[in-house]
Amino acid sequence: MSTFSSAGSRARRLALASGAVVLTGGLLAVGATTASAGSAPVHDGTSVAVTAGSLGLGAKEELVVKDVIRDVDGTVHTRYDRTYAGLPVLGGDLIVHRAADGTVKDVTKAVQAAIEVDSLAPKLTATAAASAAVKAARAAKTTGAATGEAPRKVVWAAAGKPVLAYETVVTGTQRDGVTPSLLRVVTDADTGKKLYENQLIDGIADGATGKNGVSAAGKPGSPQAGAVGTGVSQYSGTVSLNTTASSKGYDLVDNERGGAGVVDLQHRTGGKGTLFTDADNAWGDGTPADNQTAAVDAAYGAAQTWDFYKNVLHRNGIKNDGRAPVSKVHYGNAYQNAFWDDRSFTITYGDGANDQHPLTQLDVAGHEFSHGVTSATAGLQYSGESGGLNEATSDIFGTAVEWNANNAQDPGDYLLGEKIDVFGNGKPLRHQDRPSKDGRGSVDYWSAGVGNLNVHYSSGVANHFFYLLSEGSGAKDINGVHYDSPTVDGSTVTGIGRDKAVQIWYRALTAYFTSTTDYHGAREGTLKAAADLYGADGAEVRAVDAAWAAVNVKA
Repeated sequence: MSTFSSAGSRARRLALASGAVVLTGGLLAVGATTASAGSAPVHDGTSVAVTAGSLGLGAKEELVVKDVIRDVDGTVHTRYDRTYAGLPVLGGDLIVHRAADGTVKDVTKAVQAAIEVDSLAPKLTATAAASAAVKAARAAKTTGAATGEAPRKVVWAAAGKPVLAYETVVTGTQRDGVTPSLLRVVTDADTGKKLYENQLIDGIADGATGKNGVSAAGKPGSPQAGAVGTGVSQYSGTVSLNTTASSKGYDLVDNERGGAGVVDLQHRTGGKGTLFTDADNAWGDGTPADNQTAAVDAAYGAAQTWDFYKNVLHRNGIKNDGRAPVSKVHYGNAYQNAFWDDRSFTITYGDGANDQHPLTQLDVAGHEFSHGVTSATAGLQYSGESGGLNEATSDIFGTAVEWNANNAQDPGDYLLGEKIDVFGNGKPLRHQDRPSKDGRGSVDYWSAGVGNLNVHYSSGVANHFFYLLSEGSGAKDINGVHYDSPTVDGSTVTGIGRDKAVQIWYRALTAYFTSTTDYHGAREGTLKAAADLYGADGAEVRAVDAAWAAVNVKA
């Protein structure tokens, strides 16, 4: 066991910056970066010839900086998206790792294939691609399937030989009849063959999986003055809330944390919602009968998640730009899910069974916020093994948020959503020590077919790895909860503590994972991260290797 004190860790000295610098045909702009306040500018210092040779870029290729990490020793990790003849390359993302003198130490690519297509003139029309995408959405039981935006031409490079393609996003409602649907369909621009599809709604439960179509609430109005109110939550007891004075009394907007606001959807499944206001700055009564109670939990969860990322991982919000998402509560009726919407930059919560169990528990808030962080960094595709890693990343950081909050009413554990009673039997949504305990299909170990599972179930491999790395194998009681974590081969794993396990996972996510990283790629990324943080010959690297082997992910 351990707490989330990052003192003594090299991770506390890693500065993160982001920018939008375009590098064309292998030409590297020296000194190109934008950095957060207080961080030193990144100087690439690399010649055109070295960069072009190292990356093997063609004349039609361009790179756009997504974000930059600079280590204390001057090493720079620059994450790029790629274009070809001006078209986005899906699966073309890469990370260039440079020494302080600009020498390329390594390049991490989502795919190794050379980016080149035979023709930029599609045989399939955009209208035909849109029709094919709608057909695919209907096959996925999407109701009201429609294309609000025209398909865009892309180069599909995430699997096999790169080809010219169309990417279409189909809106509608998922098969449960209430969860918004944003189905992303990639179609071969010559043959019309469907190359890929995934749901862009990132929910915590398997009933919904992606990013919703609800309109953004937008950033709440300009504040007059900050204040501190008191909220009585359903799950975390009585808590302090940062609010903003307004003409109506107080708005539930935290301007100390990026303008995080909470709005009431009033059981609708669309619209911007209404910002919560209160006359006396005393919010909720701890029961779902009070409309403000869910808002208190959502605001508290947003604050604790923001503080975890800022104080433990030194990240200033989801995109590291100091801007917070809007939280929406009271979505639909008796809706048993919560989801992240990357387009509108919002977190949406249902009220659970009989509208009595809002999905606003602390670790759920951390889970959904972390989907945004994954999108802003590695961009792990939400299907296959990368989808399982995406979902597990949110579980891992949701768990970390709960431990870091140190709230006596919701103490830290390795259980996800243990208070929201999604199944109606008092059991948690997920168990990290032995994922298969959910009895719904989560797996404890990697196998060749794990990528074919629902991402909420394939996430079990990484969740189990994280628990083993943190706490080790076997039976033990931690913070009042009994765990008994097995290994695939009966080996004994000794944990290194949550502090280090969380730092390693975050380092791997931001410096080594790409959009197509699978479980074996995650093993390599976390081994590199452990070596970066704690030394290549350290016990931490050996523990990472042992924990992956224990879940059947081996060299």
